Amino acid sequence: MIGDITPAALHAALSGLAQRQRVTADNIANVNTPGFLAGRTDFESSLRGALTSGETPQINGGMVGRSLEPTNTNGNNVNLDAETLIATETGLRYQLALSALDGKYNSIRTALRTQ
Repeated sequence: MIGDITPAALHAALSGLAQRQRVTADNIANVNTPGFLAGRTDFESSLRGALTSGETPQINGGMVGRSLEPTNTNGNNVNLDAETLIATETGLRYQLALSALDGKYNSIRTALRTQ
């Protein structure tokens, strides 16, 4: 139980989700900035790859790139509706991962108390 990689995977997911939340907030803040291209965060592919290969996931927040979606007439491609949806989904996923990590730590605490 103590040697499993679940806590590391959840910490990596929390780090990636926090990075996504920061990038989304930056996108929303620049919704009217001419020429601004929305940022996108990808941590799931590296997390999935590490877990598939049996490695301990790295806690790095993921890769941030610029969106290649079409732009408005001012060169900005931030879609406020899409960013709001991303922010909401990210918040819910963060809460889920935090609850899972809390459950894992509770299991470890319970196991240690019964010894």
